[in-house]
Amino acid sequence: MNAPAHDTPAIVSRDAWRTARLALLAREKELTRLHDRIARERRALPWVRVDTPYAFDTPHGMRTLAELFDGRRQLMVQHFMFAPGWEQGCKSCSFMADHHAGAQLHLAQRDLTLIAVSRAPLADIEAFRQRMGWTFPWVSSHGTSFNHDFGVNFTREEMSRGAVDYNYTRQPFPHEEAPGISVFVRDDAGQVFHTYSRYGRGVEAMMHTYALLDLTPHGRNEDAEDYPMAWVRHHDRYDAAPVATAGACCSAKP
Repeated sequence: MNAPAHDTPAIVSRDAWRTARLALLAREKELTRLHDRIARERRALPWVRVDTPYAFDTPHGMRTLAELFDGRRQLMVQHFMFAPGWEQGCKSCSFMADHHAGAQLHLAQRDLTLIAVSRAPLADIEAFRQRMGWTFPWVSSHGTSFNHDFGVNFTREEMSRGAVDYNYTRQPFPHEEAPGISVFVRDDAGQVFHTYSRYGRGVEAMMHTYALLDLTPHGRNEDAEDYPMAWVRHHDRYDAAPVATAGACCSAKP
């Protein structure tokens, strides 16, 4: 990992720091209020009835989309990039999934089930899940149009045209698989509705590691990377974490 290449900010008195911090706090509160307002607008979006009879392969047999709710009224799906024939799941999607374990219990208390869905066959999913040590529900949509219907899988014909429909716009995309998050709700009659999906950087909602890095002086430190998240590895493939040497400044090379 490269050391961050930026100048050290001004060193000031505690009183001067407090003045600067209060100015930033005012901006942070603006962002919080905007976040809350957008969340209300998100909840007010119209719903779309899901009429396609999707069938998912699970460790407990075939299940419908309604059955994946596991008795709750809300379902959140991580569209996990893992296509048939791949040796392992996407490392960035794995980074997302590493955050699920601590959230599951709390989400269930708010009537929400969190699962991952991939196109890979269930046997491949289960082998990779065992390697990674995950316990969250993860099902296979192999043989269905589920991933394509919700904007995270593209056909060869679509890709041959030079652009695909991703993140609500036509754009070039280098892979047949893409990341995303979709949300569904189930009514008392068992009918399922699609309420929301987000893609691109929107999937950072599942990556609170980034939220923590954003609080630090060095931040995400991705400017020198070939692309954002180039530093991410499957959690069993990292080298030992770097340790700063005594006296090293923030711009020193390792």
